[in-house]
Amino acid sequence: MAIFKGAGVALVTPMKDNLEVNYDKLAELLEDQIKNGTDSIIITGTTGEASTLSVEEHLEVIRQTVSIVNKRIPVIAGTGSNCTKTAVELSRQAQLAGADGLLVVTPYYNKATQKGLMNHYIQVAEQVDLPIIMYNIPGRTGCKIEAETAAKLNREVENIVGMKDAVGDISYTLKLMEQTHGEFDMYSGEDGQVIPFLACGGIGVISVLSNVAPKFTHEMVMNYLNGNQKEALAMQLKALPLVDALFCEVNPIPVKAAMNLMGWNVGPLRAPLSEMEPENVKKLSKAMQEFGISLPG
Repeated sequence: MAIFKGAGVALVTPMKDNLEVNYDKLAELLEDQIKNGTDSIIITGTTGEASTLSVEEHLEVIRQTVSIVNKRIPVIAGTGSNCTKTAVELSRQAQLAGADGLLVVTPYYNKATQKGLMNHYIQVAEQVDLPIIMYNIPGRTGCKIEAETAAKLNREVENIVGMKDAVGDISYTLKLMEQTHGEFDMYSGEDGQVIPFLACGGIGVISVLSNVAPKFTHEMVMNYLNGNQKEALAMQLKALPLVDALFCEVNPIPVKAAMNLMGWNVGPLRAPLSEMEPENVKKLSKAMQEFGISLPG
């Protein structure tokens, strides 16, 4: 059984002005996401600035999220690392914290071979009982899980159940679906390709867009899954200008700027990320308002 179907939010990690994690704001964001129909919370991922959280902060964000959500919807914890030992320990601690699943990105910078990737995921999977979603985003990591490797892991490792596919190549998605006979839980990692991805057999999206439009994103995916493909496609097309604006600089720079424009006060970004360029803030603000998001002031 899939961890979730529909739209999961790749949630930002809110910060105070002094760059400490803002746990009170985190609670507010979680409640709003649940109220607006988000199907799963994905915490401490790329959008959550996991790469600049200390291990202690990383685990505390997971613990707080699990506690606040309290089993109302699944919580999937990002526990990937470019060090296998660290990924194993983060995954073990996330299980102890009560997470419902794990999102494990390919090791970044190391540029592991396919054999290395196999060993990495097997070592993580052997140390936990939770279902694991592999996260394939070669544009960031410099490392791609080939379809044959993913299919072999799915066949041979019981708790490797799916993939967040941010390869951006529908041909890759189709090849992986063919290799796994359509039995692998595939989630789009590209907000601009959700409906085409679902048409390839995907069951949902792990979404940046959901941070600013959770109800819309949930309804778009569920429209497609429930057979209303025409409406789902219309919603995808409507969202494209906003999605483009949310990725006009590297994620999560624009989405944090967008949430601050909305009055969420999710705070600044940790270095080496920098605040959004003023001209891009104007473009983002325009796209948000044209989409139908009301901005205070």
